[in-house]
Amino acid sequence: MTPESSPEGTRSQRWLARLSFLIAGAAIVIRVVFAGLKSLAMLAVGLAAAAVSLAAAFLFLTQRGIRRWLPLAVFVLAPIAVIVVYAFTDLLWVAVVSAAAWLLASITARVALARDPEDWRMPEHPAEPPARHPYLIMNPKSGGGKVEKFDLKRKAEGLGAEVFLIGGPKPVDVARVAREAVAQGADLLGVAGGDGTQALVAGVAAEHSLPFLVITAGTRNHFALDLGLDRNDPSACLSALSDGVELRVDLGMINGQAFVNNASFGAYAEVVETPAYRGDKLNTTLNLLPDLLQGHRGARLSARADGAEIRSPQALLVANNPYGTGDIAGLSRRARLDRGMLGVASVKVRNARQAVALLRGRKAAGLRVLTTEKIEISADAAEIPVGVDGEAVSMSTPVTCTIRPSALRVWVPRDRPGVPAPKAPVNWARLRYLAGVRREHAEVAQ
Repeated sequence: MTPESSPEGTRSQRWLARLSFLIAGAAIVIRVVFAGLKSLAMLAVGLAAAAVSLAAAFLFLTQRGIRRWLPLAVFVLAPIAVIVVYAFTDLLWVAVVSAAAWLLASITARVALARDPEDWRMPEHPAEPPARHPYLIMNPKSGGGKVEKFDLKRKAEGLGAEVFLIGGPKPVDVARVAREAVAQGADLLGVAGGDGTQALVAGVAAEHSLPFLVITAGTRNHFALDLGLDRNDPSACLSALSDGVELRVDLGMINGQAFVNNASFGAYAEVVETPAYRGDKLNTTLNLLPDLLQGHRGARLSARADGAEIRSPQALLVANNPYGTGDIAGLSRRARLDRGMLGVASVKVRNARQAVALLRGRKAAGLRVLTTEKIEISADAAEIPVGVDGEAVSMSTPVTCTIRPSALRVWVPRDRPGVPAPKAPVNWARLRYLAGVRREHAEVAQ
């Protein structure tokens, strides 16, 4: 057990925990001393404004026409009104200083609760034997033309790789191209493109136990981000061929198809399915959300995972390994991709009150988060739209998602940006223990 993961923590962690309580106390003292009884009014005004803003945001997403733009105006004006109220009562500086103190206390607390790097860094293995016939599939249109911009084809061929460029007026079956390459002797497969293309070829690589190379030539490349790769310079990924290490990564499966990030159902999948989504994502999403959130569009879903039932979710996300705890929609970062578990997040919000309750994060009534090795999604329709790594597909119900632990051998450069430490959730019991407030408890959950 490392010092950081022991119940006692390190000396610096204990002092940081005490400092966080000290700063939080200072924030309270500032309000009480300089605002007196007005501090209660300040708190009430702030909470009311937060509730109004969130309710307005929900109404903006569920209404159309003028009934949509009025809530937007309220959303914008609510925090401005708070500032005006504080300013007229000569309490604005008190609010600013107190808020800054709370922010500093939160940062200090998270540093004190930071986890041991061994808990969130994937182990590295030697990338061997060296690839003698690497085969890379590149999409010249992906990411606004990054393949050409970074001269990826020439650089890859200079390292001994064979390159296939996706082109032509007809869609290309990249999985078939990858299988043909394997039949002709390819001993490493790689993709320069988006997450959807990465997943299709990754499935083939896992099927044949071949190393897989991720080149960050897509628009977002969330999978590459969670692998710690350089998204600003895709050509840096090619160094994995000459000086790389191997990460053994889990692979999500949905009705037999591989996914590297997530599969989405309900509201998000309905939006992605719309033909206009590619051309105008913002307006398409805004036009569809009112019907989706109010239950006027889309199939009625249900899901079962390890005996747990999820009934009528409006949005359901199944991720290849759980996302971080800071994002209630489950769309943040994944520090590790080798936990052997699917992360599931379901959202069911039907009114402003439930929208406001989402402020409670994972304890909100409309949000459910769990982990499982298998989940089955049913619907009152024979087929439903599914967003698989951002690509819209239709699948027959029931849809089954599973995970294949350590199925994918990903080669990454030895020298790469890496994955930042995950944001530690504030565990008050653990923080009090580190600060010495409750030393009688020898073991505290971390």
